[in-house]
Amino acid sequence: MGKNFITEYLHLTKKQRNGTLALLLLIVGICLLPFIFPFFIKPLSTNTALFEKEIATLKTKQVDSSFTDQRAASNDGHSPLYEPVDRKFTPEETFKGVLFYFNPNTLDAAGWKKLGVREKTIITIQKYISKGGKFYKPEDLGKIFGLSAADKERLIPFVQIEKASIAANYPTNNYSKPVVEKKIYTPELIDINVADTTAFIALPGIGSKLSQRIISFREKLGGFYKIEQVAETFGLADSTFQKIKPKLQLGNPVVKQLSINSATADDLKLHPYLRYAIANAIVQYRSQHGNYAAVSDLKKIVLITDDVYNKMLPYLQL
Repeated sequence: MGKNFITEYLHLTKKQRNGTLALLLLIVGICLLPFIFPFFIKPLSTNTALFEKEIATLKTKQVDSSFTDQRAASNDGHSPLYEPVDRKFTPEETFKGVLFYFNPNTLDAAGWKKLGVREKTIITIQKYISKGGKFYKPEDLGKIFGLSAADKERLIPFVQIEKASIAANYPTNNYSKPVVEKKIYTPELIDINVADTTAFIALPGIGSKLSQRIISFREKLGGFYKIEQVAETFGLADSTFQKIKPKLQLGNPVVKQLSINSATADDLKLHPYLRYAIANAIVQYRSQHGNYAAVSDLKKIVLITDDVYNKMLPYLQL
């Protein structure tokens, strides 16, 4: 009974035997696959030279990248954080130096460098002096080869040539030496309402940009009525204004005035002392109450404080 049960249980049909055989062959094939697979793969050729070339290119890129990072890290805050390797600096980017009064006949190389003069130009000046050359007047500095027009404009007002240094150049003989007076180039008093950019640039600490800003501010105001208004120029430091103040004068304080009874809000808001809110308030008050009887009626407007009124009073009329 038991033997017949086992035989009957383990008996396989033809279909089952074929399936079992196929399964066994599949298992054997999978087990042998790792050993057979290499025979069907074509080995790749190794190009050592090409590999080394790629490595060299990668190293070159890494060096260039680190060099660019160092240039960006050394930036001083006056130029963009990234600076191309082959960048050429324009004359406007050159170092201005520190201005002080000097005698070009006795100033050493360190002094010229402090003034912001280039190394090549300093060598030219020293060669000129070593060969017996002399500067007799401030304008002679402009004859130096290699000295830029901007440097000439900056330095000439600060040249001081002693009488003794000029007279020493003349040979001692029986003839009387020419009398050479000491000449110190200092800007004359300038009228702030008529001076041009050249006149302002001659003042200590005033460059081309500041001179243009002063004139632009003067034109927007309609003229200065007191010297202290120059100090309101954007970018003009108080220390610089105190230096140039003794050189400023106000010859004819006539200013351009705006009519508060006919000017539009757009006309009024262009004045530096009248922002749009105040200009609009002036026109709205006029629309509601009629023309102003006196300029002092502006005090009735809430936005116009005593300080604002006193500043803009010289520029307003009925």
